[in-house]
Amino acid sequence: MKSNEQKKNVLDFSRSVKRNILDMSLEAGASSAHIGGALSIVEVISFLFNYQMKLNVRNKEKSLITDKFILSKGHACLAYYSALYSSGIISKEEIKSFEKDDSFLAGHPVKNLDLGIDFSTGSLGMGLSIGVGLSIASKKKNSGNQIYVIIGDGECNEGSIWESALCASKYDLDNLIVIIDRNNFQQTGSNDQIMNLGELNSKWMSFGWDTFEINGHNIDEIFDVFTKITDNKKPKVIIANTIKGKGFSFSENNNDWHHSIMTKKIYDEAIRELENGN
Repeated sequence: MKSNEQKKNVLDFSRSVKRNILDMSLEAGASSAHIGGALSIVEVISFLFNYQMKLNVRNKEKSLITDKFILSKGHACLAYYSALYSSGIISKEEIKSFEKDDSFLAGHPVKNLDLGIDFSTGSLGMGLSIGVGLSIASKKKNSGNQIYVIIGDGECNEGSIWESALCASKYDLDNLIVIIDRNNFQQTGSNDQIMNLGELNSKWMSFGWDTFEINGHNIDEIFDVFTKITDNKKPKVIIANTIKGKGFSFSENNNDWHHSIMTKKIYDEAIRELENGN
């Protein structure tokens, strides 16, 4: 059961992640950034990094994250990098280098254990395959690691997602938790226009997964769903209903901000909205 303090910590963390996303987007200048899909996962990724996952920020020899995290929808890396910064794993200078020459923080995550990035991702559909392999390895080694994978709803168009889903069920990967960012858009339009996903909950259930559905921006619901996860030898999937570009009037449900350039004027307006309670 969460305490009020734990909830406040996650909310504060999520606000810092939003601010970091804005700052990094502005610093990137003419390099456009995937802002919409980053903002839709802010609350989920904040919960994972600030509360749920076991982190080890002192270990510089191996992975900085003892539980394993995979951002399969790698284009949303602004939220990932921001969470790493707010967790004290990467520095302000590194955040400012986003998408600049010789930066370790590219437009998709590139493996860098010193920065807490365990896996290169962004080729959609591949992150869950990695998660399945890690989950099998963790069970064989009895390491006790939980494996967390965030995938996009548009990413569920990929056949590799469903191959991985079948494999996870076959091998009883109850240490694998997938969160689907269901913001109802992908790069070139809405999911309904491009490939209607239908009822995701029943699809995943038919593949042998424990399925849950939440409002992906509601901190209470995010906390509560993790208390419902039981050890029943099934992999888990949480369908998080979200809003692309959540938190700012210029970006909410505006697919132009799937990948666009942050101007100083828009940045200033967004900061005002953030300071007024978003």
